[in-house]
Amino acid sequence: MSIEIVRRLFAAIEQGELAAIEAAYHEDAEQVEHPNRLLPGGARRDRAALVEAARRGKALLATQRLVIDNSVANGDKLALEASWSATLAVDAPPLGLKAGDGMQARFAQFFQFRDGRILRHHTYDCFSPWGDSQP
Repeated sequence: MSIEIVRRLFAAIEQGELAAIEAAYHEDAEQVEHPNRLLPGGARRDRAALVEAARRGKALLATQRLVIDNSVANGDKLALEASWSATLAVDAPPLGLKAGDGMQARFAQFFQFRDGRILRHHTYDCFSPWGDSQP
């Protein structure tokens, strides 16, 4: 079931398990991160770039948590609403944040699957004001 694939992906992201993140995505995967506070120009990533982004995130974050709040599945497609929280492992001067500061966001994400893996992944990220609360 598609929701289980995403649950495993979120667990891998939380644990920083790069091989499991890579395995969740189809060889022809494409992820689109629409413009947001962290990436005003957005991003378009293939599977290799997804793994690299996860590697960078793992180095920046002491912890992160993803929770699926709502989901709707239709065939090979899944739409979900998720909550994300993280604690920085290092200072992030461009954001005005220090190691130990928390970040939070709400995501709307849309997935399409092929052969039991994620083929397309679009994400719309809505970040809370920096430093509002600890995860």
